[in-house]
Amino acid sequence: MRCLLRRAQPLGHGNPACLPRAYHSYDHPPPPGPFGVTEKAILAAAYKHVPEHGFSHRALGLGARDAGYLDISPSALPDGTFSLIRYHLITQREALAERSQTLFGQDGAPTGVGGKVAALTWERLLANKDIIHRWQEALAVMAQPTYVPASLKELAKLSDEIWFLAGDKAVDPSWYTKRATLSMVYSSTELFMTNDRSPGFTETNQFLDRRLEEVKSIGSSIGSIGQWVGFTASAGLNVLRSKGARI
Repeated sequence: MRCLLRRAQPLGHGNPACLPRAYHSYDHPPPPGPFGVTEKAILAAAYKHVPEHGFSHRALGLGARDAGYLDISPSALPDGTFSLIRYHLITQREALAERSQTLFGQDGAPTGVGGKVAALTWERLLANKDIIHRWQEALAVMAQPTYVPASLKELAKLSDEIWFLAGDKAVDPSWYTKRATLSMVYSSTELFMTNDRSPGFTETNQFLDRRLEEVKSIGSSIGSIGQWVGFTASAGLNVLRSKGARI
């Protein structure tokens, strides 16, 4: 059996390049997109309403109308408002590849894998700037038990994408550690950003630098699934309290 070039690494032992696993292959066409034609049309139109209406049924209804569908059309989306959140996560992750070409092709571009990881992480965080005032509401949805697995999967894909675009080629056990750690650095920085009112999110940038420096000095993973759930659940509680819930 011929081994293909893969993005994801295996769980288990043996040759990490030849065990079965989900993978990114340059020899096969990419799988179908995550959204159908109607879904994509509604979500793309609804996304434009997120800054004003949040990741909400109102935004979905307006998006359906803008895309030429009946207002009831969003009910066809299997995950409701989480579909809109997932649309944001997927489209911004996929956009990183193109943005990285510009980012690394300019004068003074970061060099080395570590520098590129930091630059890409910051670039992805900046992609939240137009909806960051709505992101705690999104985190509250993502923290619901039904959506935690899908949310964690998207976070893992983002971390893998950043390491891949930065040129990481490691196939040893550090593959897992680096991605788990970056996932936690990213999620904690993203949550910090929801409360940052500094110009250009400079305080968030400094927070990110500190977390990355901590990882570098500690030399080990600082995250876990429980920590991510803790971050998002905390954000969710804050949103509910802000809406008058007595909790």
